[in-house]
Amino acid sequence: MQATAPRASRSGNFELWSWLFMRVSGMVLIVMVLVHLAIMHVSRPISEVTFSFVAERWDIPAWRWYDLVLLWLALVHGLNGTRVVVDDLIHRRGQRLVVMSTLWVLAFVFLVVGSQVILSFQAASMP
Repeated sequence: MQATAPRASRSGNFELWSWLFMRVSGMVLIVMVLVHLAIMHVSRPISEVTFSFVAERWDIPAWRWYDLVLLWLALVHGLNGTRVVVDDLIHRRGQRLVVMSTLWVLAFVFLVVGSQVILSFQAASMP
């Protein structure tokens, strides 16, 4: 069975762009997660993945941005997928609004807190 792209409706191209985003972000996430797993969990014993290791890694701005992009991409990808599932399973408009509003608020909180941790982390505070 072959997946087909949704057709653009008169109301706009949101579903088409959403469909395309899921495919592209999914492929990018696979590569990024495999690199993350290789660095953090495969190339060294778990006992070496410590606060100091992360602090040294985040001293390099590229790694900080890598983790930030990974966080944002994973959360937005997951939220978009959850939006599709909620649209399929919850048929009452009011219930769907409550569930989606809750999901958007939680996603926003996680994005803000996660971004704040990554961007404001100070290696000087190492024990």
